[in-house]
Amino acid sequence: MRPTAVRRTALAASAAALALLVTACGGSSDDGGEKGGDAKAEGGSTASAAPAAAEALTTAELEKAALAQADVENGKVTEVSAADNVEKDKVEGEKAECEPLAFAETGVPLGEPAATVKRSWTEAPKKPSADTSAEEAIGDAFDLDKALVTLATYDDGGAQAVLADVKKAAGACAGGFAFTAVGEQAKIAKVTEDAAPGGADEAVAMTMTMVGDDGDEFPVKVVVTRKGSTVASFTVLNLASAGTGKDFPFPAEISDAQLAKLG
Repeated sequence: MRPTAVRRTALAASAAALALLVTACGGSSDDGGEKGGDAKAEGGSTASAAPAAAEALTTAELEKAALAQADVENGKVTEVSAADNVEKDKVEGEKAECEPLAFAETGVPLGEPAATVKRSWTEAPKKPSADTSAEEAIGDAFDLDKALVTLATYDDGGAQAVLADVKKAAGACAGGFAFTAVGEQAKIAKVTEDAAPGGADEAVAMTMTMVGDDGDEFPVKVVVTRKGSTVASFTVLNLASAGTGKDFPFPAEISDAQLAKLG
C-alpha cells in the first residue's frame, strides 16, 4: 500500500473520513441535541411496520443507547472529539438532491433532530500467522475498519423523512456527486446500493466510491438505518482499501450491536 495515496485521498475526503483514516479517534462530543433533550413526539410511519406513535428519545436516553465498549467483542469504542465532529453548516453538496448523501457520509444528522450522539469504533489489529511474510504483515496492519456511528432522534415523523430523503438521493445520485466538507473538496465517483444489515425498521446501505486528487479511488461504506424515531447511521473506511481501492465488507457486528441497544 502506498502511504502517499492514503494521505492524498484522505485530504480529498470529508473531515470525518480524514479523522477516521489518520486517528483512532478520541475525546468527547455530543454535537447538539440543542432542540431540547427532553423533547418527545410522534414518530409517524411510512412503508415500514414501525409503531405510529414512536417517541423521540431524550438526550440522556440516547447517550445510554449509544454504542459502548462493553457492546463490542472486537476493537475500541470512543466518543468523538469536538475537533473531529463535523457540523451541518460545514457541509455543502454541489447538487441539492445529493446533499443527504454528503451529510450521511460525514456523519451529519439530516433534518432537525431533537438530540444527537456520535461514537467511533476502530477494529482491533489482526494477529499475523507464523508464516506471514514481513510485507504481508505490513499490509495486515493497515487492514483495519474504522467507523463513525451517528445517532439522531426525531419529533413528528422526522426519522421516517430522513430515510425517505436518503433513499431518494441514493437513486438520484448513483452516478456520483461532489461536496465540500470543512473547506475540503470531495468527489464521489459512484454510489452503489448494497444489501442492508438486519435489525432495523428501515435501512439503506451504500458503497460510495471516493476519488482523490491523484485519481486514486477507495470505497466508503455508508449505512443509514431507522429504529422507531431514531436514525443510526454508519460511515466505515478501511485503511488498506484507502490505499488499494479494493472493496471490503461492511462490519455488520457494529450495526447489530448498535441497533440492539435501540430496542
